[in-house]
Parts: sequence; C-alpha cells; structure tokens
Amino acid sequence: MTVHDWEDMRQRLALPREDPARPRVGWHWYVDGREREEVDLNIAAERARTGQGFVWCGLKDPDDVTMATFQQLFGLHELAAEDAVEGHTRSKLEVFDDALFMVISTVDYVAHASVDDTSEIVSTGQVMAYVGPWFVLTARRGGRPFMNAIRRDLEAQPEVLAEGPWRVLYRILDHVVDDFTETVTEIEQDVELVEEAVFAPGVRPDVDGVYHLKRELIEFKRCLTPLAAPLQRLAQPEPRLPNVPEQARAYFREVSDHLTAARESTTALDEVLGAIIQAALTRVSLADNQDMRRISAAVAMFAVPTTIGAIYGMNFDNMPELHSTYGYYIVLAVMAVSIIGLAVFFRRRGWL
Repeated sequence: MTVHDWEDMRQRLALPREDPARPRVGWHWYVDGREREEVDLNIAAERARTGQGFVWCGLKDPDDVTMATFQQLFGLHELAAEDAVEGHTRSKLEVFDDALFMVISTVDYVAHASVDDTSEIVSTGQVMAYVGPWFVLTARRGGRPFMNAIRRDLEAQPEVLAEGPWRVLYRILDHVVDDFTETVTEIEQDVELVEEAVFAPGVRPDVDGVYHLKRELIEFKRCLTPLAAPLQRLAQPEPRLPNVPEQARAYFREVSDHLTAARESTTALDEVLGAIIQAALTRVSLADNQDMRRISAAVAMFAVPTTIGAIYGMNFDNMPELHSTYGYYIVLAVMAVSIIGLAVFFRRRGWL
C-alpha cells in the first residue's frame, strides 16, 4: 500500500520542518482501478498527468506549508488552498479552471442516554475535496475519520474506481448524506423521548433539555441545508462541470434526493420541537399558577387568625370579650373554625 507518513513525505517533497503536531498525509496512485506501487509522489503525479490513472492524496488538518506544496504539485487555486487551511463554515461548490473544489460539512451523532447527559448531540467537521482530471485531493478537519473505509470499499471494486476521480467525490458525498440520514433518525428518537418527558403526568417539564435539543438540531441544519445547492449543480446536466461525466449525473441526483428527504425530516422535527417547547412552557406556566394558588390559599388561611391575634393583642380596656372568662377559648375557636372553613373552601375550588 502506497501510504507514506509525514517524515517520508516531508523528505520527498522537500518540506521544511514544522511544529511537532504535524499534519497527516497519505497518497495512492490508481491505474485502471488498481493501486500501483510508486515510492515518489512526484513521479506518480507526472505519470497520472500523462493519462496513466489518477492520484488520490488525503490530508488531515493541513497547515499552510503542506497546502502550499500540494498547491504547487496540483496547480490548485490559492483561494481553494486557503479554505483547506482555515476551514469554511458552509458547504459549497466552486470551479477553478479544469478542477472542482467542494467544501462538505460532515455530522456525527454523539451517542447518549438522554439529552441531559451530554453537552453535544451532534459533532461537526468538514471535508474539502479537489477533483481534477488526474487527481483527487481530500482534506479533513474535525469529524469522524471515514476516508480509509471509503478507499478500501472503492479498491474492492476496481471497475468502479477505474471510472475516474469523480467516483471518489460521489462516494464521499454518499457517505456524508447517509450520515445525515442516520443522524436524523437518532435525533427523531431523542425528540420522542423529550416529548414523552414533557407530557408525563405529575412531572414538571424539563424545558432546558428541550432547548438543548433544539440548539443541536439548528446546528445540524446549518450543516445539512447548504449542501443542497452544490448537489443540485452536480446533478443537473447544465451547466457542464469539469471532471463530472454525463453518467455521473444520475448518481449525484440520487444523493441529492436522499439529502432532500433528510432536509424534509429535519424541518418536520424542528416544527415538532417548536410545538413541544410551547407545550412545555404552557405546562410550566400552569404549574406555576397552581403553586401560586396554593401559596395564596395558605396566606388567606393564616390571615384570619393573624388578624384576630393582632387586634386582641392591642389590649384596650373596652374591647369586647377581652375580660370574659371564656374569651380566650372563644378566640381560639374562631381561629380554628376560620382556618378549617377556608381549607374546605379552597380544596373544593381545587386550590389545595
């Protein structure tokens, strides 16, 4: 397998020494869908440029020195190289001369027991793909690694890989959109659990958990939605894009359809979450009102004996029953009867 670590690549491409946290670099040369052994990337690239297959280079967290080297090797546009180093917030598709440049946002679902047990429900990353007539350059920033799995899958199908660099781009997009679909399914289960918790009888709704899920869904939509326009461009027959043959349109159209389904499901989940939030706030408001009723009833029940005690505590000589033999007991009885009467009254009204 023609995979070289960073030290070997640095020596062969004459890269200067950098920080110990070095970018990861790997490359492969394919002819007729099968990998060819070659120890020098420059030689492999030169042969691919003359029509002998194509070169696939993969980078992880590339720095400006690394990208400058590959920019010179593949003739990349400086803006595309800059995006690979600094990252880009949204998915996009651009054409530079005879090469395609695509930024693809990726999403991974973070497994958890409940939305309250994790600070992150979806983890995001990015893949930058440069597709030329004789090369593919992929750069990944963040997210879960999946390029090796795609490469092994393609290498197991030489007749597919022999169709050219566009096949790599298609498999990347297909994998990313499949992850979107799986994430939608997982979030849908989270929404169902949150909905059950909100409407559970006798339990105060956890509004914070619903808001947390809502925020994560918004972040997911920010990754999913911008990819629709680039996929539609790849699927449409016009305008023609370099390195995307006519037979590739159907494949990209299928991926675009899957993305549309994921977008529609996400929109529906967003609406359901909005309704759940409103229901949760309503239940919280009703619970607060019930608490206020109980507090008001308690205040009213103790207001009568407090008032009686305050009046008779003034000790004026001409107050009724002040010097009565049974005045003390009469006052206590009045207090008790008033408390019991108010308690019965408020209970019948549902305040207690």
